[in-house]
This record gives sequence, structure tokens and C-alpha cells, in this order.
Amino acid sequence: MVKILISGGAGFIGSNLCEFFLAKQYEVICLDNFSTGHRYNVSSFYENEKFHLIEGDIRDINTCHEAVKGVDYVLHQAALGSVPRSINNPITSNDVNVSGFLNMLVASRDAGVKRFVYAASSSTYGDSENLPKIENIIGKPLSPYAITKYVNELYADIFSKTYGMECIGLRYFNVFGRKQDPNGAYAAVIPKFVLQLMQYERPLINGTGDFSRDFTYIDNVIQMNELAMLTNNVEAINTVYNTAVGDRTTLSQLVSYLKEFLSEKDLKIAEIEIIYGPNRKGDIPHSLASIEKAQKLLGYKPSHKIREGLKEAVQWYWDNLNVK
Repeated sequence: MVKILISGGAGFIGSNLCEFFLAKQYEVICLDNFSTGHRYNVSSFYENEKFHLIEGDIRDINTCHEAVKGVDYVLHQAALGSVPRSINNPITSNDVNVSGFLNMLVASRDAGVKRFVYAASSSTYGDSENLPKIENIIGKPLSPYAITKYVNELYADIFSKTYGMECIGLRYFNVFGRKQDPNGAYAAVIPKFVLQLMQYERPLINGTGDFSRDFTYIDNVIQMNELAMLTNNVEAINTVYNTAVGDRTTLSQLVSYLKEFLSEKDLKIAEIEIIYGPNRKGDIPHSLASIEKAQKLLGYKPSHKIREGLKEAVQWYWDNLNVK
């Protein structure tokens, strides 16, 4: 039986990965300290004999060693996300995202894990103005968060060269979908806007609304994790991949789509107007990924573009948020 450790397994992406791999009959260990993840994201798995929960922190090396015992693959999702969070508290972001990441690498090395797949970030492109973003051309980081995620890539590269580990980084581009938390000061833009619109509140866009992102639906991210974990292509290992769709949407377009799909369920939402505010520190103007490398080396084929993903996400929030 193949055993997978998913760190941050109670978070948005991690819990979706747990659900996917449990459905495929893998044995899944979820490691989470529930600082940003939620018990309700994994509570439905408790009765599954193939699911094991370890409540612990990746900043504790002993916890990491315990979590990787007998594990074949590690899907490392645990991190403190959010550019604004890292600007407000760079020390904690560094402790979790760098020291915690290194702990997981060391523990995985010591346990002889077959492959270490980790969540990297599009923030690594920093001030590079090249579009689309190509994996081997990056700029200077624009936030403490971006620095931590770039350091992850550097450590993974060194561990592959020095210790012979197999490491693959997935640079996530603005992931969204079911189970993404709409609450809190650092909530991602899509669930936050959906919740606001469902409550008849006016969403606030930072800037003019012309900034664009390569919004990536959760099912595309799950596909990339599975491909990275199982690939037998030697050329595909010990590198990083953009994990995206290869298309970009402005924030104004995004809100327009959300209003369109939500107003199909509640006509009042169509009349809600947008508020525009100042740009946010550390934000890059535009983000668009080239996915050619993932297509060529991993056989990646995105299943959802922005409108398809948003329609599914909106339905999930409509069914699960208690605001109606």
C-alpha cells in the first residue's frame, strides 16, 4: 500500500488532496497544526481507516520525523500564505515557510522518502516583467513571503544535488475552489468576494481593477500534484513547474464573472457595485504562466479554465456558506 504524507492537510489545498488520494485508495497521513487549516475540512475522513491525522507543527523536527515514518511520498503544502501576512509578521512566515520546510526536507531525507513534492509559488517571479512567466526567468522578490518560497526552491535543489533526493516544486498561481476559507484578514480574493456578494456587500478591489492573475482551479492543482508524484520521466524530476492554466483574468473581469454566476441564484447580486481602493504593497501588476514545461514533461492538461472553475466554486459556496 502506497503511503502519502500531506503536510498542511487540513488546509484548502491539502484537504482537497487528502480527499482525492483517499478516493484512490492511498493511505494518507495528514499533518497539520490547525493554525490556518480547519478540522471540518478533514472531519469526514475520520472514519476512513486509510486516513491518519497527526496534529503537530512542522517547526518541530521531532514531529516531522514522526510524520514521515514509512512514507513513500510527501506532498508538502504546509505554509503561512499571504503577502500581507508576511509583511506584517515576517519572522513567523520565515519560521514556518523556511525552517519548517527545511525540517520536512531533513526528515524526508532521513526516512528515505521516494519523492518530495512541494508547494512553491508564483510570487517567486517577483519584479520580473516577462509575460508569460517561464520557470527559468525570475526577478527579485517583492515580499517576505516571496523570499521564503524562493528559498524553498533553493533548498530543494541543494537536497537533490547533495543527498540524491527527488524533489519537485509546483509554483501555484492564485489557486481557488471548494474549501477555500472566505473569512479572516488574509482570505484569498475569490472566496472573500463571493461571501461579500452573497451578503450584499460591495467588494473592494485594490487598484483600478486592471491587475490580472492566472487564476487556477483546485482540480488543476490536484492533477499537477499527482503527475509530479508519479512521473517516471527522469527529465521531469528535480525541477519546478508553473501550476496554472496559461490564461489571465483582470480583477474587474473576475468580479463580473462572480456576479454573473451568483445572480443566477439571486438577482439582487447583479446590482451590487464594486469599490476601488489603493494598490496593495507587494502586489505584482500582472501574472500569466507558461504551462508548456508541465505539458511537455508531465503531460499536464488543465481540466478547468477560469469560468468553468468559478462556476463550480460558486456552486460549492452557495451550498456550504450559511449566509442565505
